[in-house]
Amino acid sequence: MNKRTLPIFLALSALILASLACAFGGKLDLANFRMAHDEDGENVTTSFSPNDAVYSVADLSNAPKGTVVSSKWYAVSVEGQDPNTFIDDVEITIDEDSFNGPVYFFFSEGQDWPVGTYAVEWYLNGQLINTVTYSVQ
Repeated sequence: MNKRTLPIFLALSALILASLACAFGGKLDLANFRMAHDEDGENVTTSFSPNDAVYSVADLSNAPKGTVVSSKWYAVSVEGQDPNTFIDDVEITIDEDSFNGPVYFFFSEGQDWPVGTYAVEWYLNGQLINTVTYSVQ
């Protein structure tokens, strides 16, 4: 292969590999983390009232069956609690052959959360991916 055709060959190879990745669903990804008042994550906020429903939402892409998404909730700085007090953890396992869309964890309204700062850690197949913070005022 001469010097002129090598760059063209490399560019074509990259395009073919990218096309194959798209054809086979692409890379597993968990992104666009947000706190919200709804399960779709459309009413985004970082501040809640003590009795609000609290949703932590992210977008999951190219998740094969058996993918595990989990969250751990903490009271980071809340009066009367030790810093970073563990609240709860929740896990979901994808049972569809392939999943693309929002996933969420939540606490229902009427919980009477103490005022302070909280955090939600997001895990994908056991690996910490992101931490989202929010406040209750």
